[in-house]
Amino acid sequence: MAIAYMEDPQLRIENPCLKDEANVNVKPTHAEDNRKRHLNVVFIGHVDAGKSTAGGQILFLSGQVDNRTIQKYEKEAKDKSRESWYMAYIMDTNEEERVKGKTVEVGRAHFETETTRFTILDAPGHKSYVPNMISGASQADIGVLVISARKGEFETGYERGGQTREHVQLAKTLGVSKLLVVVNKMDDPTVNWSKERYDEIESKMIPFLKSSKYNVKKDVQFLPISGLLGSNMKTRVEKGVCPWWDGPCLFEALDAVEIPSRDPEGPLRMPIIDKFKDMGTVVMGKIESGSICEGDNLLMMPNKAAVKVLAIFCDDGRVRYADPGENVRVRLSGVEEEDILSGFVLCNVAKPIPAVTEFVAQLQILELSDNAIFTAGYKAVLHIHAILEECEIIELMQQIDLKTAKPMKKKPLFVKNSAIILSRVKVNNLICIEKFSDFPQLGRFTLRSEGKTVAVGKVTTLPTVA
Repeated sequence: MAIAYMEDPQLRIENPCLKDEANVNVKPTHAEDNRKRHLNVVFIGHVDAGKSTAGGQILFLSGQVDNRTIQKYEKEAKDKSRESWYMAYIMDTNEEERVKGKTVEVGRAHFETETTRFTILDAPGHKSYVPNMISGASQADIGVLVISARKGEFETGYERGGQTREHVQLAKTLGVSKLLVVVNKMDDPTVNWSKERYDEIESKMIPFLKSSKYNVKKDVQFLPISGLLGSNMKTRVEKGVCPWWDGPCLFEALDAVEIPSRDPEGPLRMPIIDKFKDMGTVVMGKIESGSICEGDNLLMMPNKAAVKVLAIFCDDGRVRYADPGENVRVRLSGVEEEDILSGFVLCNVAKPIPAVTEFVAQLQILELSDNAIFTAGYKAVLHIHAILEECEIIELMQQIDLKTAKPMKKKPLFVKNSAIILSRVKVNNLICIEKFSDFPQLGRFTLRSEGKTVAVGKVTTLPTVA
């Protein structure tokens, strides 16, 4: 079977709710719909920076958790001699997370402000759970990078091997284009809302954020908070506590974030991140493009299962349709729960997503393991949207000159750290991906090996079977 590489198929456009005669539902117009705008927020940062506590405090301040529940968590935390963890229990719901005080899975919760509905994704900070953090960040529109101001904790997270650096690089690769950097634990006795400590952290983070390709002036905002006390979160911190801070509080900063452009009229793309049985097969995921309506006849790729949408659930309620950017649960007929894997994609019958075992990508090498050589035959784990798949580099095609950004004439045999390379990548099983130029969310990926991220990349060319 010959494989030819196709550069640019024509862009696929269609009306999402009139896909075929079987779809009798007509989507209401946006004028009829008074739902607030929606943003997905991922909390990232080093282990123990206070991500779960800040997430729990947000839910408490926005009225999602009542006082009685908080008192119950306080007692539970006290019984475990972990008094300061009680707010984190709102986000860390399983027993392993509570005993260790570490987030393992990606916690999900919803809250609203005056103008916006938010989905919080609380990602694990510990390096053992980075693959889980990747799945959280791949669904997010905006990142809240939580940094501990406590003496010694910022340094541990920031130095080589700390998760602050890796999380920032991964967030950028995974398409989290805007960052709120919240300097947490400002109430700690070693900090005491010190402007000097806040400025020191900001001055160390800015060069690193720039080197991770963030536009610090436009896309990054710093602000101080106390996640445990809730200071500078829903309302601005009092001048008596922090006289030097004139900026916004966390809720104001989140409300001011612009929503990324999304195409409700584009072809449907919804990567599956989880599935379960509940009166039928239910899949969970974020709609990256297009819209879903009740009654739609769709396709589950790569196994080409014809499915019908029986019901759609958004936040905690049932809805008739959902637009791009929404995290939804969709009840389907026509497919069994055990036949679906994470990384499968729900799409239109007329415009299915490509399913491939080989593709060409532009890679940037970040940091290879000691003594490792990046060459044909190099094996790593590929993370692309919700997919986690072993892959092999089968050919280094071109190296890009870092000074001129043009391809070098000589074909490389191997490359070192920080090189940019065009290479052919092969996986064992069919995976659903898109070219980065068509669908950035489904065409950007990371390669990990031996517990660290060795390269980031984007899919440039997909094969067509000739």
